[in-house]
Amino acid sequence: MFTGLVEARGSVVELIDEPPARRLGVEVGSEWVVDSAIGDSVAINGCCLTVVSIGSSTLSFEAGAETLARTNLGDLSGGDPVNLERPLAAGGRLGGHFVQGHIDGTAEVMEVTRDGDWVTMWFQVPGSLAMGLVPKGSVAVDGVSLTVVEVVSDRFSVALIPHTLEVTTLGIRQAGSRVNIETDILAKYVQKLVAGDRPGDAGRQA
Repeated sequence: MFTGLVEARGSVVELIDEPPARRLGVEVGSEWVVDSAIGDSVAINGCCLTVVSIGSSTLSFEAGAETLARTNLGDLSGGDPVNLERPLAAGGRLGGHFVQGHIDGTAEVMEVTRDGDWVTMWFQVPGSLAMGLVPKGSVAVDGVSLTVVEVVSDRFSVALIPHTLEVTTLGIRQAGSRVNIETDILAKYVQKLVAGDRPGDAGRQA
């Protein structure tokens, strides 16, 4: 479980396509390496991945076909920055919201409007994801916990403070960028209850 509070930005230093999977090497710095072990979970742009190897200042991960199809990790190139977050430790402070690291899909940045140091960003999402978005609700965008400002049909907006723009990859997103979206887990349960899904239905979902 994550919180959506990005701890650091890493840099992609290795990409090896191993169809149907992809291996990613990320420069994270020695401090992260010392505190990491094979098998640890790390959220990369909000997507929970497992550490498969450790270098002097890098961590490597493998992304499978489903992950590459559902996220923007397949779009990454060498040198690209990525958001990093380690799981919430027992007894740790929950400053954002509960983020599972299970990406629901991607959204396209439609509009970026600056007002001084602040930015309002509009995204377009598939209709199925729009159902899980409500004004003042939570959403994780590339792993960043944000509050939804407006929802209009299949579009929603967020307001980004200067700190978020500085320490996450959202500061370099522009119209046309593709970002990972994870809707609020509470909204998912409400949707399920409203739809009247029975316990046995879960096994029949994609």
